[in-house]
Amino acid sequence: MAAQGVQLIPSPEDIMQILKRTGAFREGHFVYPTGKHTAHYFQMPLAFRYYDTARVLAVALSRKFRVERDIASHLPKIAIISPSSGGIPVAFGVRDALSAEQIYWAEREGGQRMFRQYVNQGEINPCIIVDDIIRSGHAIEETVRLVRELGAPIIGCGAIVRFQSAPAEIDDVQVKSLVEFDEEFYESSDECPECKKGVPEEHVRF
Repeated sequence: MAAQGVQLIPSPEDIMQILKRTGAFREGHFVYPTGKHTAHYFQMPLAFRYYDTARVLAVALSRKFRVERDIASHLPKIAIISPSSGGIPVAFGVRDALSAEQIYWAEREGGQRMFRQYVNQGEINPCIIVDDIIRSGHAIEETVRLVRELGAPIIGCGAIVRFQSAPAEIDDVQVKSLVEFDEEFYESSDECPECKKGVPEEHVRF
């Protein structure tokens, strides 16, 4: 059964083709607000503009969780949690695919990641934390701490894309992804190969 489930998950190459086709993955010369330079840029919401594409990505990620016996045994009494607004479409798609009972998302307020008021301790089911992309892992790590403070067990973490520089495991929970991307960041224009080639810069917000 598990082997059949794995076969239904598109390959990383197929996922990258989807991201390229929708404009969610771009190649060029990008400068982040931090000043770092890179030759690639992911803007995942562009892939989730289209219902069919969003469903393919979310269902594929959900299968990564469903094949885990420990996770499957909790279904459907689980919660799907997003660390931020960018992961909300992923969270809803995974929730639908797993028929999970609950969905939550955290937000940043005053520099802290938190849930909305009245999400009280003891009310959250065992949860899976999902995001659209994990660049550094900080958002997932903060959300893990937040969920643990509420007393809920974490049974899974994942994203459509995880940068290889981000943690592969958070708080003893393996991070599942459809693509593991080896991104290269350069701290300044002096180090950046694209700058040396004279490739025009495109400044991105995040």
